[in-house]
Amino acid sequence: MTSDPAHLRSRDIVGRCVSAGFALAGVVRAGPSRWAEHLRAWLAAGKQGEMDYLEVDAALRSEPTGIMEGTRAFIVVADLYAPRGTRVAGQGADAAHPAGRIARYAQGRNYHDVMKRRLHRVADALRVAYPGSEFRTCVDTAPVPERELAVGAGLGWQAKSTMVIHPKIGSWFLLGAVATNLDLAPLSASDMPAPLPDACGTCTRCIDACPTHAITAYGVDARRCVSYLTIEHRSLIDPDLHPGIGDWLFGCDICQEVCPHNSARPAVAAAPSEQAQPDSAYAPRTTSLPLETVLGWTSADRERTFSTSAMKRATLAMMKRNAIIAAGNAIRAGTGPGLLQRIRSLAADEAEPDLVRATAAQVLSGLGDPA
Repeated sequence: MTSDPAHLRSRDIVGRCVSAGFALAGVVRAGPSRWAEHLRAWLAAGKQGEMDYLEVDAALRSEPTGIMEGTRAFIVVADLYAPRGTRVAGQGADAAHPAGRIARYAQGRNYHDVMKRRLHRVADALRVAYPGSEFRTCVDTAPVPERELAVGAGLGWQAKSTMVIHPKIGSWFLLGAVATNLDLAPLSASDMPAPLPDACGTCTRCIDACPTHAITAYGVDARRCVSYLTIEHRSLIDPDLHPGIGDWLFGCDICQEVCPHNSARPAVAAAPSEQAQPDSAYAPRTTSLPLETVLGWTSADRERTFSTSAMKRATLAMMKRNAIIAAGNAIRAGTGPGLLQRIRSLAADEAEPDLVRATAAQVLSGLGDPA
């Protein structure tokens, strides 16, 4: 096995990826998705919500070899952004000025830029090492089934929450994939066991903890998911889902926080080869934002705050919508005494986008406020 050219190339490439700072790396031969029918059924049920691009690109996601002409394999990497045991801080002790929480992956620099920069360097080096080779890097925005590829490459198993989990480092990592025309082969068991067994067992903590009941075993209804609602959903949010959003301003980490595989248990400490540390670019810079501040943002304020952040995915109107919902939840909890008047002002301000004014009216109605 070790003298097989495809395996030798795979070992070399995985080593280069790990040397580039990725926590995990593996390879998987390209082929049709095993989950194509599942994807079609999920889309037919409308569980993608407003993410129309998933339906537009469904054929390519089902046959990822189409991402680049001549694709024969994928290199898959996992970039650690937080260690096991990580929890996102709550609003803090200042009940007078509540803040909205931000998902852990978005607290540092924009992962798209961080990962692509390193993957491009790896690809450039591989083009020199293997003349005639071609590569296309994919970080989140390309229509490839990253999680299925990651499982096939031995980076973990796809859990009940649909996150990919590695038994040693948990799930606080981001996935990237590189399509290539090189003939590669999954590594042998002595190098990396692939695929890794599903270790969710009978645990249902992620399902039970989801505040909007978006998770079923091995499936997520995006229309109810807090991460989707605060990041991808561009219109009004159903008032019935407002309480479940809690104080989340951008994203949600609850299913990862409650997962036993993300706990800091010494008994499952990583092996020396798996003691990866998060890239310093992901060090938390913004863990939360004061709701009053976001409610008063201008376009310039948003651009300045999000200039190097993945949070730029959310528009100004979406951020204000999210902040209004979180503010309503804070008012119900008896905090943020000045937030009610701020929401009233937004509802009456004709200069605000319709999304902001309508959300403010929703929240005021839910609070029984006549204004």
